[in-house]
Amino acid sequence: MTLLEQITGPRDLDALSPEQLVVLAAEVRHFLITEVSKTGGHLGPNLGVVELTIAIHRVFDSPRDAIVFDTGHQSYVHKLLTGRQDFSHLRESGGLAGYPQRSESPHDVVESSHASSSLSWADGISRAFVMTGQADRHVVAVVGDGALTGGMTWEALNNISDDNDRNLVIVVNDNGRSYAPTIGGMARYLNSVRTAAGYRDLHHSSERLFSHFGAAGRAIYRGARGGMHGFLSRLTNNEALYSNLEIKYIGPIDGHDVHAMEQALHQAKEYHQPVIVHAITEKGRGYEPARADVADQFHAVGQIDPETGEPIGSASGGPSWTSVFSDEIARLAETNPKIVGITAAMLRPTGLHKLAEKFPSRVLDVGIAEQHAVTSAAGLAFGGLHPVVALYATFVNRAFDQVLMDVGLHRAGVTFVLDRAGVTGPDGPSHHGMWDLAILQVVPHIRLSAPRDAERLREVLGEALQVDDAPTVIRFPKGSVGGPIDAVRRMPDGVDVLRDAEQKDVLIVAVGSFAALGLDVAERLAAQGIGATVIDPRWVVPVAQSVIDLAAEHRLVITLEDGIRVGGVGTRIRQDLRAAGVDTALTELGLPDEFLDHGSRSEILEKVGLTPQHIARDVVAQVLGSRIPVARPVPEDADESAQFGSR
Repeated sequence: MTLLEQITGPRDLDALSPEQLVVLAAEVRHFLITEVSKTGGHLGPNLGVVELTIAIHRVFDSPRDAIVFDTGHQSYVHKLLTGRQDFSHLRESGGLAGYPQRSESPHDVVESSHASSSLSWADGISRAFVMTGQADRHVVAVVGDGALTGGMTWEALNNISDDNDRNLVIVVNDNGRSYAPTIGGMARYLNSVRTAAGYRDLHHSSERLFSHFGAAGRAIYRGARGGMHGFLSRLTNNEALYSNLEIKYIGPIDGHDVHAMEQALHQAKEYHQPVIVHAITEKGRGYEPARADVADQFHAVGQIDPETGEPIGSASGGPSWTSVFSDEIARLAETNPKIVGITAAMLRPTGLHKLAEKFPSRVLDVGIAEQHAVTSAAGLAFGGLHPVVALYATFVNRAFDQVLMDVGLHRAGVTFVLDRAGVTGPDGPSHHGMWDLAILQVVPHIRLSAPRDAERLREVLGEALQVDDAPTVIRFPKGSVGGPIDAVRRMPDGVDVLRDAEQKDVLIVAVGSFAALGLDVAERLAAQGIGATVIDPRWVVPVAQSVIDLAAEHRLVITLEDGIRVGGVGTRIRQDLRAAGVDTALTELGLPDEFLDHGSRSEILEKVGLTPQHIARDVVAQVLGSRIPVARPVPEDADESAQFGSR
């Protein structure tokens, strides 16, 4: 039995010798490489925090001491050390979540996987411990250097320094990267610490010197390193960064030296006031394929060959939505000098990297600072440019006030491109991009588009860039685009009719990638003698006049969207129909207003009833219930499961 297999909880770490801790760290890395390569997940970040996490759990007493991870994708080692070692279904339905999850373990505190929030959580928890007579409990916030680019972190630091009478330890996991290399003034400052000649040379020369004296010398070296780091923090002037905030600073510490980390954490623990422990780590530590990956050092991987790091599995089935956008924005920028891209620490994941390669000065990476990105875009628009803000759909939630008050109120010509919209799958509740349609449509004058295929994405992007007096939004899902879906005709206002039924029984309004779903449902209805017209609005907000006109011609309207039903596109169409005096019945089909667990996209859509079989059965039931005359009525005693197949 390996040492790792003997760890059922953090206190099992207490009896391990320094030599055994080294073995344990190696076993953890081997486990991560072996298991995550089978399922996919956040590999690089977790390889970088092995020793750091071991040290935290040896010094602090989780769950009595609360450990908060920012953003949580580096919590795999934490899961292993708290007794969760079955990674066979990681990020799959019924398996371990890819982020901390309270239902899994009392050791997990914060589930949200949005960056820069951990210090605010830690501030609140530590205050609560004091106010409820539990002042002896500690709070440990593990925050990456990338999170320091987010304004929320600095708001928290300002308030943490306001009341120093609590046990709060902030561990800065500094590997110089967030998703990609960390950018901005703070990143440059930390990089100067990380690479300072005084720190680097003194560290390596001292290690070599003491190593000449064997085991005893190495022991002396480890004992002396705490003092060395205190000297070096003054040498690099890092303590001055936090002195005005009245927060004690310890570091920089080698985050891969368990003994050094334990010494620093013990010192911080005994201080009984807020302390920052600055740990230098390497993303992808111990795995050469990850270290060689310049783009993101295996931040997140699919299934890979554990020996080579090469991806395995079937082909994707076509280009990704992200790649289509990436190619098109770079092409359009060649003839439109007003285009400028903005990303929040996700240049490559959102597809702006090709624009950056062609026009480096026309792409701004603001770090993990979505709010700043949006208001900065409003300023760029005021200055005569057309900013394209590329974000994951889940992250635009963080900047809603800026979209409303800085872009919307000022009628700024800013285009938002929202990747990973709708159900995203394995990353769980906080990563599903399911709120954007409901949230953003309340912004006056905003225009929202959901293209159904690659050609429509190119179309609406070009159209959005011509709008200079209002915000525009283009949203698309994760994964491959699939084949083109041609229209049988286009209405004068741009609405595409994908299927034109002679018998006007049901109008299916299919939003974006749900166009194929709408066509499938229509085929099933046609087999039952129910005529179904299928349309793709392309621009779903504002509601086009032709949508209202077509609804008036039919007996029932069904809206299909991969956003929440509450306040979604269906609700907007219902309101506009009523305002126009159209009393056609309407049923909104979309995602429930719930936090959907992790799992595959198909599993989640099945669970919430957004499958062709389920929808077709429901429509048949409505048609029969409302006594809508059809060409070939379905017998009331018909076996619907036989008609449509099992779910």
